[in-house]
Amino acid sequence: MGQVDLRSDTVTQPTPGMRRAMAEARVGDDVFGEDPTVIELEEMAAGRTGKEASLLVASGTMANLVCQLSHCQRGDEMILGDQSHMFYYEQGGSSALGGIHPHTVPNQPDGRLSEEAVENAVRADDVHFPVTRLIALENTHNRCSGSPLSPEYTHAVGEIARRNGLALHIDGARIFNAAISLGVPVRDLTADADSVSFCLSKGLCAPVGSLVCGSREFVNRARRIRKVLGGGMRQAGVLAAAGIVALDEMVDRLAEDHDNARYLADGLAGISGLQIDPELIRTNIVFIGITGGNRSAGTIVRALEKEGVRTLAVGPYKIRAVTHYPIQKENIDHTIDAFARVMKTHA
Repeated sequence: MGQVDLRSDTVTQPTPGMRRAMAEARVGDDVFGEDPTVIELEEMAAGRTGKEASLLVASGTMANLVCQLSHCQRGDEMILGDQSHMFYYEQGGSSALGGIHPHTVPNQPDGRLSEEAVENAVRADDVHFPVTRLIALENTHNRCSGSPLSPEYTHAVGEIARRNGLALHIDGARIFNAAISLGVPVRDLTADADSVSFCLSKGLCAPVGSLVCGSREFVNRARRIRKVLGGGMRQAGVLAAAGIVALDEMVDRLAEDHDNARYLADGLAGISGLQIDPELIRTNIVFIGITGGNRSAGTIVRALEKEGVRTLAVGPYKIRAVTHYPIQKENIDHTIDAFARVMKTHA
């Protein structure tokens, strides 16, 4: 069996259908608004999320940054989770490039922010304080076991935002995973958001790209921000063509990734030295704790690689594995066996 790469769902390869679509894509200059394939993808993304318009950008990090800079001015404040991707993994871009002040509140184990904590984080109108402008949620939540946020919860946070005159952004990098897990349309998860971003290049398997979705006025502002960040692409229809295939063909199959993640968690739960709760696995992300002895996550990851399995150390004693296309059950069986051998060797 070849190498099983579970480091992330960003390692997916374009499907044969995507490769054909990219080769045959009709293109134009997207900065001039003349690429027909980009226009088609953006209309499709807006429709899926229930928004008026959308904008193709290069990456999920750029998508979130474009949204933050479109909602906030320098010195404004946004409320977000202390475990959120925007706070943890995006190099402080909103502060570095936008002068936006992050106000973190604790993420619950299921990715939620306590509604009370969010409400209490909104600043009073006082000259000593920054002005609160934005609340940001993450769905699914990467560092919280890939947990999906329900429409009911998002609506409750949206009510807090509206009551306080704030905008709500959803970092929906994996929001299609959330929709499949919860059995609801994506637009139910985005209805209360003023902006939402989602990735084409994770479980949906496209090689490049994310979408920013919102009102037409918001997307017009976002387009200007994209340009100043160097994100204006020319014949981007070559990339957008893969995104269209992703939305047409790759959404429903995300359920296979979720099944494989639970299968992996069940198989690992019985291995001595591993700590995992299969009940937490709702989508395609599995966190595995390393317990006992002097072994570290880094040691186990290096040993697994020699067994043909690639995972990611995300802490001194924590490993992440992410299922994705085209991982199959036999790849998961190989992974479980590799973990058993490695943990026995490193007992």
